[in-house]
Amino acid sequence: MAYSSLHKNQITPFQAGLLAWNKKENKRQMPWKGEKEPYKIWLSEVILQQTRVEQGLAYYERFIKKYPTIHDLALANDEAVFKLWEGLGYYSRCRNLLATARFISFEKAGVFPKSYKDILSLKGVGPYTAAAIASFAYQLPHAVLDGNVIRVIARYFGIRLAADSTEGKKFFQASAEILLDRDAPHIYNQAIMDFGATVCKPLSPNCLGCPLQKGCAAFQQQKVNELPLKKKKVAITKRWFYYFILYSGNKIFIQQRQGKDIWHHLHEFYLFESKQSITWTKKKATTWLEKECAIKKPVIKFISAERKQQLTHQLIHGVFIEAHIDEIPQSLPADCWHSAKKIDKLAFPRFITSFLAEKKLTLRNT
Repeated sequence: MAYSSLHKNQITPFQAGLLAWNKKENKRQMPWKGEKEPYKIWLSEVILQQTRVEQGLAYYERFIKKYPTIHDLALANDEAVFKLWEGLGYYSRCRNLLATARFISFEKAGVFPKSYKDILSLKGVGPYTAAAIASFAYQLPHAVLDGNVIRVIARYFGIRLAADSTEGKKFFQASAEILLDRDAPHIYNQAIMDFGATVCKPLSPNCLGCPLQKGCAAFQQQKVNELPLKKKKVAITKRWFYYFILYSGNKIFIQQRQGKDIWHHLHEFYLFESKQSITWTKKKATTWLEKECAIKKPVIKFISAERKQQLTHQLIHGVFIEAHIDEIPQSLPADCWHSAKKIDKLAFPRFITSFLAEKKLTLRNT
């Protein structure tokens, strides 16, 4: 089919079938579904960016409980918000969340923008989030376009165009706008996202029970598992993080990550990043700390097995090494040594918190 437009004789059956399914069969429940308050819609959409609904649900409920209004969030302490966000990843979302909350609260008297253009201008808000807020909060005719929507359109209309290509992004956005029910955009947008999440799923879609099966090009051509198409995967960069958990008395070394890198603003143990894998022994770790950090007679308590975490374009390999020292060396900043009571309030990347949780460790020197 041509990529410039959809077949007109497919559009009406698609819309009618989707809306009929939504009215009669859509049982998907979420706390923000049907929500009209822009703050709650915006918060849910930011949390769900690159996050599964199942994971984001608990975070949304905790945020709403602690910060019921945008003013509450704007006045919150940065560290407290990051701690509440801990484990969600993509922490730039959290920084943008705070910046936007403060902009609306302090500069706009708490009044959320009411046009798509103004919503889109907010920090951390892209076309999808802007369309979701505009349609759900204000019933404006703007189509949402996320992975669920792309998958449904690609399969039903048999689109063999890479969804993540420049041409593909333009085509799917234009197609989503064409298919939008402009009389009830909020209902249509929710319906197509729910349909993609519960029926036209990425894996094991319910094709046999699908009400759109008759008109679905991918089903008729037995190409369901091939669509949507994507370009070749981006090369993954490998990094090796070696964390030294340094104890001195009742203090532990914790530093905050700086610069434009992953986990910016979060906290971590003393980090040595290597360009290649290292096999650590207690002797090697002792020698390394003595030489590189001028630490006298460190006592190595344990060395973990290597752990991995896959990020979007990076694969992190890591090992945790616990060491106890008698004196704080001058080579390490004095203001980075903290008591356990303070550390409990700091936010750490999931790579660290998952290790601590799995080993049932705390940051207390016991």
